[in-house]
Amino acid sequence: MNPRDIWILYTMELRSALRERAIVVYSILLPIFLYPVMLWVMFSGMTFIQGLNEGFTSRIALLEEAPAGHEALVDSLEARDDVQITRELEEEEALARIREGELDAVLSFESPGGDGAALPENFRTVVRYDRSESRSRTAGSRIEETVERYRDRWMVREAEALGMEEADRVLFRLASEDVSTEEDMGAMFLGMILPLFLIIMVAMGCFYPAVDTTAGERERSTWETLMTTSAARIDVVAAKYFYVATMGVSAGILNVLAMFVSIGAVMAPLLGGEGGISFRMPLLAVPVMIAGAAGLALMLSAAMMILASFARTFKDGQAMIQPVYIGAILFPILIGQQTDQTLTTGIAAIPVANVAMMVRDAINGIFLWPLILQSLAVNLAVVGLCLWVARWVLQFEDFLMGSFDGSFWRFAKDRLGSGRKEEEETA
Repeated sequence: MNPRDIWILYTMELRSALRERAIVVYSILLPIFLYPVMLWVMFSGMTFIQGLNEGFTSRIALLEEAPAGHEALVDSLEARDDVQITRELEEEEALARIREGELDAVLSFESPGGDGAALPENFRTVVRYDRSESRSRTAGSRIEETVERYRDRWMVREAEALGMEEADRVLFRLASEDVSTEEDMGAMFLGMILPLFLIIMVAMGCFYPAVDTTAGERERSTWETLMTTSAARIDVVAAKYFYVATMGVSAGILNVLAMFVSIGAVMAPLLGGEGGISFRMPLLAVPVMIAGAAGLALMLSAAMMILASFARTFKDGQAMIQPVYIGAILFPILIGQQTDQTLTTGIAAIPVANVAMMVRDAINGIFLWPLILQSLAVNLAVVGLCLWVARWVLQFEDFLMGSFDGSFWRFAKDRLGSGRKEEEETA
């Protein structure tokens, strides 16, 4: 390998990438602006939907009046600005209107039955609603809230009439105390979203450069011209590989920086308006995240380039490397979002998933150095395997000249099958 040739080709690829709009957008701009825009849109949408749910008036049908002595319950419900009660409907018609979406809930009163019937003025409130509709669920919640408040007031009034003090009618109380700090809550939130988004951004940063530098070259008919230069084949492929890896690492680092720049300005006012959350993390987590992003970019770049190099058009290249992109996203999701789970020997042996878990641990201040080194070693081992496969593929002229029509899997099947056939014929 000639380092000078690799450097010349590498810088040429970088300059070409800066002229490609899609690569600049997905590898540089998107990692920077994704978090501010996405988080603002997401939480603005949640606030808007919440406002809609709280702003509409619940349409409730009352089948009969409240039992004697409890008229105040219906009065409390009618006094709400977000509730509208109608008394003209029969039970079957009211239930039919709920199914048609013209009514939100039906309220009725029944005898409690059993031992409850022995209690004076006791009754049971029945609420029927459609759980599949948000309006109907909200109406049921509003009725339940009103009934709970009325019951508490009624019990207090009856207990005072019997001369019972509060200490006599309360058997025990449950006291709860949250011992987590504001930094703990922020670390939990970051640990849930940052590893996944980091992997997505690294994969996206590798995606378009990997396709453009392989399938794009063939589509533009510049691949054959590049093969006629004095640079060795392995130097050409190495330069392209380092270029794709650089774009992936850059996307990952820019993504991390954008997260910490925007998280306080966008998320803190929405989630921690009362000072209940603080976004901080150990400084030692930064090199761990960078190392994880670099190892992940090296691995994904190699895998994507191998698959995309068999495509003749940019569109075909995108389709060929979709499995790698989807797999990179699924791995961190499959390991779960349990905040009490840390990096283990088993997870450290799974590519991509090990990076997600080591990043999450680092955000929470957990540094299992032997397992971190194992995770990086596993990813580098996969990189070595991909490079060995790439070197094996480069020895075939039909691949280099683009005369082979098919995917990597068909290529490997044909070559491995022909190799075994030659060995059988020789024997």
